[in-house]
Amino acid sequence: MPTQVILLNGGSSAGKSTLARALQDTLPEPWLTFGTDTLVDALPARMRGSDGGIAFGSGGQVVPGADYRRLDDAWAQGMAALARAGARLVIDEVFLGGPASQARWQGALAGLDVLWVGVRCDPDVAAAREAARGDRTAGMARLQADLVHRGVRYDLEVDSGRFSTAQCAALVAARVTR
Repeated sequence: MPTQVILLNGGSSAGKSTLARALQDTLPEPWLTFGTDTLVDALPARMRGSDGGIAFGSGGQVVPGADYRRLDDAWAQGMAALARAGARLVIDEVFLGGPASQARWQGALAGLDVLWVGVRCDPDVAAAREAARGDRTAGMARLQADLVHRGVRYDLEVDSGRFSTAQCAALVAARVTR
């Protein structure tokens, strides 16, 4: 069965979105890319920074509330429905709950051919990227760099701090079955 979903997991500023776009350019078939930022951007403004929505702490903590978690579950089911309808997807995620986050996605994507990719990046490199971006809460990249990988199982891991985006994309593309 051809790969239907490439799920990239990594901390903030690890290079997931850049890798996702590079995969769109590298892979011969059309792939759609969606990420956790897409979901957060789609939220009503009142849910950003609220108890029920998603809050960002001054030290880079991300605190998802009950309403956000409900929408996040629906988001995962929606992504799976797109893949089941024939779209190939690159999903850019941050597994704040480690293996529980992966299990939620595994449930949503059950029956689909998924390539699970860990996108790692040295915390210092990620923190420098975060500072250069200027659109993230300071400390988020360093805090998430290792946290999001604890207990998570991958088919492939890439290190975007040691290798270029093109090299990482080539490694992932080589694992995609056609």
